[in-house]
Amino acid sequence: MSKRFWAEFGLLLVAFIWGTTFVVVQNAIEFLPPLTFNAVRFFIAGIILFIIYLLQEKGKITATGRQLLPGILLGICLFVGYAFQTMGLMYTTPSKAGFITGLSVVMVPLLTFLIYKNHPTPKTIMGSIGAALGLYLLAAKNSTGLSIGDGLVLICAFGFAFHIILTDHVTKKVPVLLLTTVQIFTVALLCAISAIVFENWKVVLQSSHIFSNTTIMAIIITAVLGTAFAFFMQMNAQRFTSPTRVGIILTMEPVFAAITSFITINERLSFYGIIGCILIFFGMIISELPIEKTIPFSFLKKRFLDRKL
Repeated sequence: MSKRFWAEFGLLLVAFIWGTTFVVVQNAIEFLPPLTFNAVRFFIAGIILFIIYLLQEKGKITATGRQLLPGILLGICLFVGYAFQTMGLMYTTPSKAGFITGLSVVMVPLLTFLIYKNHPTPKTIMGSIGAALGLYLLAAKNSTGLSIGDGLVLICAFGFAFHIILTDHVTKKVPVLLLTTVQIFTVALLCAISAIVFENWKVVLQSSHIFSNTTIMAIIITAVLGTAFAFFMQMNAQRFTSPTRVGIILTMEPVFAAITSFITINERLSFYGIIGCILIFFGMIISELPIEKTIPFSFLKKRFLDRKL
């Protein structure tokens, strides 16, 4: 099987990990504020990756400043995603936040075209639209009107979209392990600073909070699997596939989250939610099918995508 197949299978595994850890994180932030929790989570993940990096380099730090900058930029994009999503959740519902965050799947091909002039293929356009519609049915159907929280979460979606696009641009130039390590430490630092400014971070010093079984389990799972492993896998996988396909595959995260919620806390999906999950799945499948040479797709490509702007 091709490297692209295994890369995209790895991204699907990442979506599975992030989706299944949603309930774990939701329980943990009852003990620690969100930014404080993320600071601890990303710092531990960074330590793990740094130790692996030192072992790989036989105890020597060989990175140059030029290699560190892309990781810092990726970390900033990732922090924007997490921070604005957290702030937005103070003023909007989780379902709307999930839908708006998922709009990054549509933003990625549009921003890729605007920045790099890369034309998205018809099948990736259809896959993106299908996934976005599925996200709407899964997360936002019958929700209330727009709020300031929705605007904050929209900024979050841009952060995640730019993270995917920039990752595609730099993973071919900088060692993946170094890139991931710098990025994770950057998020940890920015979350720590934000927690000091906006949250009661001193709860970390209270043993009843930091040493509770729920918190310890959540930190271990999210730091090791949901952060260190997942972001290393994403960085590595994006060397072999396109940013748009990454965005579509990662929309499976809320599907896995919905399945996990049903199994663990018996949270049931509505009819629209089930249809949304199906649309997301088919959006991912459409983006993978070798159907570019069929007549309708050839016509669309010739009519709309091959035109000189």
